[in-house]
Amino acid sequence: MKYQLKKLLFLFPILLILSSCGGFNNSTNIDVETQQKQGDTATSGQPFNYQNYSSILKEYVSNQGLVDYKKLKENRQKLDEFNAAIGAVSPSSYNSWTDAEKIAFLINAYNSLTLESIIDSYPTKSIRRIPGVWKIRKFDVAGEKMTLDHIEHKVLRKEFNEPGIHVALVCAAISCPPLRQEPYTGKQLEKQLDEQAKIFLGNSQGFRIDSQNNAVYFSSIFKWFGQDFEKTYGKNENIDGLNKTENAIVNYARKYVDYNAKKLLEKGGYKVKYSDYDWSLNVQ
Repeated sequence: MKYQLKKLLFLFPILLILSSCGGFNNSTNIDVETQQKQGDTATSGQPFNYQNYSSILKEYVSNQGLVDYKKLKENRQKLDEFNAAIGAVSPSSYNSWTDAEKIAFLINAYNSLTLESIIDSYPTKSIRRIPGVWKIRKFDVAGEKMTLDHIEHKVLRKEFNEPGIHVALVCAAISCPPLRQEPYTGKQLEKQLDEQAKIFLGNSQGFRIDSQNNAVYFSSIFKWFGQDFEKTYGKNENIDGLNKTENAIVNYARKYVDYNAKKLLEKGGYKVKYSDYDWSLNVQ
């Protein structure tokens, strides 16, 4: 009897420890289950959830597409959570999406990760002052490590024939297209890109007419990426005096500029030039 009592007294602390460890394991199991559920959602093929990003754009982006980087930096949790979710998307989930959903996801990823790059180095006067911001700094995107340049040049431009991306990607500069106050989505992508083109080409940063010198000026974006427009817009009627790339750019612009500008572009006989790019930060 004394032996059994001693045995019980000896085993009691061990049981307490095991019970305590068991409690810890249960907690761990809950965390694992939560992560597994999140993983299941990420691989279910459902449209990506842009709720956090939507609230960020509404709160910190003005009607002119300018960003309150100071306040965003002070309240960056939602942005960090959203960018973490971009990396958590599984390749199988990404591959299950339509092309429009993929393009929307990648545009949002580029713009959101650019916001992260800015606030990580804020205050700064220009994104170009951040070392390696496009070519070196890597982010998790749908299970891969990608730079901003990789997203733009190796995926969006290479895998999709959608020149409209160039009025949607925002590199945090004044001469960039304006940052929308809403995320891009697969269902609304065509409409959103059309709206972006009208806004951008309706602003002197995107397009302007120099009647005195018989020239039209486009954003330098069209100079850098003009060939991307050739496949879709280079087959339209040729305009006198324009080369293949210029012809494609003008045919694209004709869809979105106002009536008088459209008539001038259709007439031809002018020079196509490109505006200097203002790399100042698109800050409120």
